[in-house]
Amino acid sequence: MPLGNRDIKVAREYHDQTRHSYASVRQSGHSLDWDTKPFLYKVYPDLPVTSLPREFPPPAQDALESVAAFSDRGGPLTLETLASLLFFSAGLTKKKTYPGGAEMHFRAAASTGALYQTEVYVVAGDLPGLSAGVYHFSPGDFCLRRLRQGDYRSELAAAAQSDALSAAPATLVLTAIYWRNTWKYQARAYRHLFWDSGTMLANLLASAAALEVPARLITFFVDERVNRLLGVDPDKEVSLELVPLGHGAPAPGEVVSVEPISPRSIPLSSREVDYALVREIHGASSLTDPEEVRGVRPRSPPSTRSCPPALLELPESIPVSGRSLGETIMRRGSTRQLSGAPIGAGALSTVLYKATRGIPADFLLASGRRLVDLYLIVNAVEGVPAGAYCYWPEGPGLERLKEGDFRREAGFLCLEQALGSDASAAIFFLADLGPILERFGNRGYRLANLEAGIIGGKCYLAAYAQGFGASGLTFYDGDVVGFFSPHAQGKDALFVTVLGRSVTGVPGVQVPLQIAKK
Repeated sequence: MPLGNRDIKVAREYHDQTRHSYASVRQSGHSLDWDTKPFLYKVYPDLPVTSLPREFPPPAQDALESVAAFSDRGGPLTLETLASLLFFSAGLTKKKTYPGGAEMHFRAAASTGALYQTEVYVVAGDLPGLSAGVYHFSPGDFCLRRLRQGDYRSELAAAAQSDALSAAPATLVLTAIYWRNTWKYQARAYRHLFWDSGTMLANLLASAAALEVPARLITFFVDERVNRLLGVDPDKEVSLELVPLGHGAPAPGEVVSVEPISPRSIPLSSREVDYALVREIHGASSLTDPEEVRGVRPRSPPSTRSCPPALLELPESIPVSGRSLGETIMRRGSTRQLSGAPIGAGALSTVLYKATRGIPADFLLASGRRLVDLYLIVNAVEGVPAGAYCYWPEGPGLERLKEGDFRREAGFLCLEQALGSDASAAIFFLADLGPILERFGNRGYRLANLEAGIIGGKCYLAAYAQGFGASGLTFYDGDVVGFFSPHAQGKDALFVTVLGRSVTGVPGVQVPLQIAKK
């Protein structure tokens, strides 16, 4: 029987058991079994197929405007607009063939280890060109495959205790397949589910804002009801987040009974390894009934906090980049080698400011304070002395913690990767998990990692919009906290994003679809 959401020692123990340290990394003994590497696409061979339009409106708004915005107004949701949102958040953007014939597939949003464990489903009412139903999005052939026929929006609304899901023409449901990520990262992979879905959500929310499609992020719902609606095996794949698109749609008609389904899908690999620790933390952070959903959802924003008296002021954020969001996403790719060259203070200020705004999530409310704090090691930013800082969006500005050259330390903290030492700036996401778990239960562990992933994804977009690179990294947990202490004492490290200029420049891509111009 799953442990309850309020048994918060489960999240605390999971986090502690999956911490990286200098010793644990060397004692792991884990090696990759390439014969069982999971296939990167979920394939339903027997389901009815609906091809998505291959001409659709791109998110043409300036990238920096889109990253920090969200829309409450918009016209009817069309199949073309839905296709655009799916492509620019989860689509296949390019393929690269290496000597010997091996292919690398790149998607619109980054994923840890390029394993792409995040799947997307669509629960829709009747749309022009698409009948009401529950669909799986297949990025490989850019199609929807129908799992259920009929309008099931009221089932989502009941699961989330939110009328917004009944009024939305369609809702995207993000899930994760455990094995796709545990194959490489073992039990620590559970953290990655939220880093990666958060990065995808950064693309989705920015694209929705650019296309003037109202979009909200819903994280509180009865997990079992959503999993059953999608027909997924919860021991292998689970629902993570819901994103209703648009509003004002006719209410669903007669409530449709949700009968169990088990659609056949192609096995990901010949053998899978089960990580019970992952299933345990997910079960312990699941909500089991509508009353629990209503009880954990915040009703009023938390009190705002006061900034320290002396902050290092940053230049004002750059309002526009001169590059559309669609172009920025198509140019995006995790930077694998940084030059160590500096970026400007205005560029850093823009990334930090844009990334910490425009997250319309139910756990944050309209004016709610973030769950995560941003700490930085600045190596090479013109106008900002090298050193360690904490960023205060309320200022905005930087609180100086210690001054000096910490390139070597940055590289070590980022699991001894050169990207940390060669970065212009490294952003470390930390959270005080104690109060978060007290407020939200184990669900709060998901939320903190998710928020870090969303902000990290926004950092990607804001950096690439300005012509320099970004990459997400893992880290030595305790050493990160220790480096930023005493300021960070009692907090936990969640994620790292590094910024800087690429050695080779930002790669261009070839668009596989015909994207209509506005």
